[in-house]
Formats: sequence, structure tokens, C-alpha cells
Amino acid sequence: MVELTPFHIAFPVHDLETARAFYTGVLGCGTGREDSTWIDFDLYGHQIVAHLDRGLEPKTISNPVDGDEVPVPHFGVVLTLDAWKALRDRMEARDDIDWVIRPRVRFAGEPGEQATMFLRDPSGNALEFKAFADLGHLFAT
Repeated sequence: MVELTPFHIAFPVHDLETARAFYTGVLGCGTGREDSTWIDFDLYGHQIVAHLDRGLEPKTISNPVDGDEVPVPHFGVVLTLDAWKALRDRMEARDDIDWVIRPRVRFAGEPGEQATMFLRDPSGNALEFKAFADLGHLFAT
């Protein structure tokens, strides 16, 4: 098995301060380096970077997966089941979450069974948070 290391992804946002409020205030991310056109966020130990794109037009493409319309593109994190449940509870307690797919179990009883939820940030970027009872099933077929 490959040793897991943090991933890095850069994505567009229409407003940096709105992105900061969402990623730090809603998701609980820490911040790192920043400039006038970008901010580094710590998303569960991964480096995600919001880059300013004032002309951003969110995409609404999706593909069917296990009865849901999954947004494309999207990014996110595979969490432990306990961390996923804690995040789910925090998000469900809020009334300002832009849900795409509310928390649920996908592929129930099948290889790859997973808890999942999708939400959008204020710029329309779709994020998925998922968890497996057994992380060894991450690539199960």
C-alpha cells in the first residue's frame, strides 16, 4: 500500500473573503499562506487553494451514481466514520448549507458501501465528504 500524503488542489472562487468565511467558519479549515488573489486552506491536513476568478460561472453538470445526481467536477476528503458523523452533525445543524446530496449511505450492503454528502461553497464548487466503515474498501469493486 502507498503511504498517503496530503493532496493539493487549486480551485476558483468569485470572492476571497466569502471563501474565507465558508472554509474557515463553516468547514473549520485553518489558513496558510495567502495573497491578494489566493488563500491556502487546511482541509483535514490537505492543501486546498482558493484562487480569485471574478468572472466565475458555476457549473451544474452531474452524473447518476446510485440514485443521486453527483456534481461534476467536485473534490473532497475521505474521512474516518467518526469524523464524517461529526461533520454531518455540524452541517445538518446549520440552516445555510447549500446541499447537493444530503448525508446518506451509498452502495448499502455492497462492496464500497460508504457514507457520503455533497455541498456547494458560495462560489458553486461542489465538495464531497465520504467515509467507509472499513477504509480497506475504498477501492472495492
